[in-house]
Amino acid sequence: MAAAPTVTVRIRDVLRYGQQRAEQSLRTQQLELGEDLFVRIAAGGRSFLLFQLEGEPDQSTARAVAEALGLQNAVYGWHQGKTLRSLTVMEAGAEQDAGASEQQGGES
Repeated sequence: MAAAPTVTVRIRDVLRYGQQRAEQSLRTQQLELGEDLFVRIAAGGRSFLLFQLEGEPDQSTARAVAEALGLQNAVYGWHQGKTLRSLTVMEAGAEQDAGASEQQGGES
């Protein structure tokens, strides 16, 4: 059985595709950026969570993801879940959008 061909895709393109899907579907999109690093782009595409299964993500990675997604005046913070601590990034003014999408079941 032949192995599937390997395809190389720029991470910026993958992030923008995930953001586009989040905007169109109004559903959260999760992408694996590395062996232990994930991004969860919220419904609407203007905010995201960055988390690792072991340890915590760094703010420089969050800034790079925010830049790739084209977020303007990003606001950074932390969210402590049951088992993981995530870096939260939201475009200034996107608070209203996030609240509306949570009511529609977009962000968990």
